[in-house]
Amino acid sequence: MTDQNPIIVWFRQDLRLADNPALAHAAASGQPVLPVYVLDDITQGAWRMGSATRWWLHHSLMHLSAALERLGSALLLLRGPGDVVIEDLAERIGAAEVVWNRCYEPYAIERDSRLKAALKGRIKASSFKAGLLNEPWEVLSGAGTAYKVFTPYWRACLSVTDPQPPLPAPERLIPCPDRPAGDSLSDWALLPTSPDWAGGLRRTWADGVGVGEAAASARLAQFLSHGASNYAAGRDVPGIDGTSRLSPHLHFGEISPRQVWHAAKQAGAKASESFQAQMDSFLREIGWREFCHGLLYHFPHMPERPLAPQFEAFPWASDDAALSAWQRGRTGYPIIDAGMRQLWETGWMHNRVRMIVGSLLVKHLLLPWQAGQDWFWDTLVDADLANNAAGWQWIGGCGADAAPYFRVFNPILQGQKFDPDGRYVRQWLPELKHLPDKYIHAPWTAPPMVLRGAGIMLGRDYPAPVIDHALGRQRALDAFAAMRGDPVEPD
Repeated sequence: MTDQNPIIVWFRQDLRLADNPALAHAAASGQPVLPVYVLDDITQGAWRMGSATRWWLHHSLMHLSAALERLGSALLLLRGPGDVVIEDLAERIGAAEVVWNRCYEPYAIERDSRLKAALKGRIKASSFKAGLLNEPWEVLSGAGTAYKVFTPYWRACLSVTDPQPPLPAPERLIPCPDRPAGDSLSDWALLPTSPDWAGGLRRTWADGVGVGEAAASARLAQFLSHGASNYAAGRDVPGIDGTSRLSPHLHFGEISPRQVWHAAKQAGAKASESFQAQMDSFLREIGWREFCHGLLYHFPHMPERPLAPQFEAFPWASDDAALSAWQRGRTGYPIIDAGMRQLWETGWMHNRVRMIVGSLLVKHLLLPWQAGQDWFWDTLVDADLANNAAGWQWIGGCGADAAPYFRVFNPILQGQKFDPDGRYVRQWLPELKHLPDKYIHAPWTAPPMVLRGAGIMLGRDYPAPVIDHALGRQRALDAFAAMRGDPVEPD
């Protein structure tokens, strides 16, 4: 090998220049650098990216490509099974080394292992930690096993987590002299055409300007300077901008958890004890993300099967009409329907509302958590295999550190508690905007005169509840008792 043999940097869930260990390693070598992104729908199988994430990917790759060009390089786009494509490319260009940042999905681990084995003895292959603060095998219980309860896991993390400062972006890259031809981004047809359902995504994320590394950094700075001072309480109120909304940026690696960690710690160090407490609460959510990725690493069946094996026998229902009503935001429960319409419009949903809509699906409607997981997978711009699976298993009472199945969220009380003035409901359900606060979370309880005054006819302008809360709750408890084989007393 000579100094002219290029290094391939295989971009995956790390679409950024700063704090990118694989890219920094290649840039520091002094050799030509060939940045590559492979659209791999083959290896991902059933977990190929959903429609909303493909929309996001299109814009993220546009930003990454432009940023690399400013450094003197160009992003090569290829398509196919990632390990096969990268091995073939490395041989064609006589690569000195192939580098990437690690992913933790089961298919990614198998794919990357195949590539390392294929290149062994011929071309050097190196992988780096970039997407997590701690590797899944670095934080284990005293017995050497994976944690399945979050609080002791996070306590253990805090005892060992001292992230190094984020790496700066390279100042320049030496381009690969014999760069092969690749695809154009338009070849991949990641954006919808007919029908074009992405108008809401374009409005929400500034027509793609709100995507990418620069947007992620700007969003973090805005949150720390404006939204973080009341985070612990504000994060539960969907009608305000009380969360960081960094989840899609973290999923695509447009910002690293190490960057978030240090920015939050620095902001807290300059502020009051109260603000520091808010930052601790915020970083706890970064910890939950780490916890989910650890679960997926140690329990790779998590997206398909419950971690609590007794739930394999749960008597789930099959009801296409109820599932459709839930997906379309037509359940008759305003807090549920507002969340589902926010999801369809923006590709994102407030975390508190994610729990409420999930509870209705798996408990009131007795539909399997996998049905909710699959819908989120296709419609969320932050669809992350670890977070999505762990979150739905938590909701379904069958996962790690899960809420007991027999605790059934009351969608009326949840709306009244977390959206007391109906701001969130009115934003996403304009047909209810004239309904008084007293009835905004239970329109069917409003007197006929009030409904007429608000311009609402139930069943025409807004549906009646798809199921009565008390009936749905009891049905869930009965199903849980049937699974256990004995009666269950609720809390």
